[in-house]
Amino acid sequence: MKYLDEYRDAALVQSLSAAIRSAVTRPWTLMEVCGGQTHSILKSGLEAFLPPQVSLVHGPGCPVCVTPIELIDKAVALALRPEVIFTSFGDMLRVPGSAHSLFDAKCEGADVRIVYSPLDAVRLAQSNPDRQVIFFAVGFETTAPANAMAVFQASKLGLANFSVLVAHVLVPPAMAALLESPQSRVQGFLAPGHVCTVQGYEEYVPLAERYRVPIVVTGFEPVDILEGTLLCVRQLEEGRAEVENQYSRVVRREGNVAAQRMVREVFAVSPRTWRGIGEIPQSGLQLRDAYRGFDAEERFPLSIGAVREPEVCISGLVLQGIRKPQECPAFGTACTPERPLGAPMVSSEGACAAYYLYGRRNS
Repeated sequence: MKYLDEYRDAALVQSLSAAIRSAVTRPWTLMEVCGGQTHSILKSGLEAFLPPQVSLVHGPGCPVCVTPIELIDKAVALALRPEVIFTSFGDMLRVPGSAHSLFDAKCEGADVRIVYSPLDAVRLAQSNPDRQVIFFAVGFETTAPANAMAVFQASKLGLANFSVLVAHVLVPPAMAALLESPQSRVQGFLAPGHVCTVQGYEEYVPLAERYRVPIVVTGFEPVDILEGTLLCVRQLEEGRAEVENQYSRVVRREGNVAAQRMVREVFAVSPRTWRGIGEIPQSGLQLRDAYRGFDAEERFPLSIGAVREPEVCISGLVLQGIRKPQECPAFGTACTPERPLGAPMVSSEGACAAYYLYGRRNS
């Protein structure tokens, strides 16, 4: 079987593949929500181990990819201010805005710095009291606790020169929005393991019940994804719609309660616009009133008009699992990781980047 010699657990992979083929009797479409899972699937050629009746589509589980263009434009504008040190994780630097990226701003002389923790940005503010330090707080529930802790610590330290540009999004409301779309063809979910490490999976139970879809919390190794697929297919074949936890070695039902407490201290749930999808109610986080002084958008008011993706770019449809990256007319030609039109081509968790890096090898 193709790629079998590349797996540490070759016998287990073969056994899971056989079990899926034995269980399936009709076509099913599953969505792996997390971009890390998408990269694992493409990198390992995992679809070669699935029967033709089982289709995997890729979801919006890439926080870099769903950060709105307008917010990228705000980040660029803030970074270009002479008094600002703009800090971010590295995967945000090359995400295109309407005209420029943070990398472009850095090339123009902006003080843009890559940090490896939001607390690095807090320390930078301490050591540069004459500069305004802004951290680009991007991510799902996974990174929210660390970003909340950074704001909490800045408040305790009385740092008047530290702020965050918030772009936090939440997974369950996005899943609900996808299921309510008339274009949706998703019949089951492989839920994001890392998000559930923080949040647990209680929030997914009402989704499974309301929309009658199986949801399987799944890890990132090929064997995790195959086992998650098997559990999901078995539910579909048996007419069940439950939440199961394949990633039990890491995820607990209640999640990380201490981390959740820190997030609730600093952030409140709010509507949020998702790039390529639009506004989803109660799908984001914003700073609570007690910490609103650390909001970069309030400290540095900017008027950024609404902008659209390039017409040729179908990243919004890719993020919703409606189209595959290679169906885009710009894929691999006008749009490459070096010259991206859409965020999924440049992000380390983007589906387009995964297809560009691994898809051609697999085909």
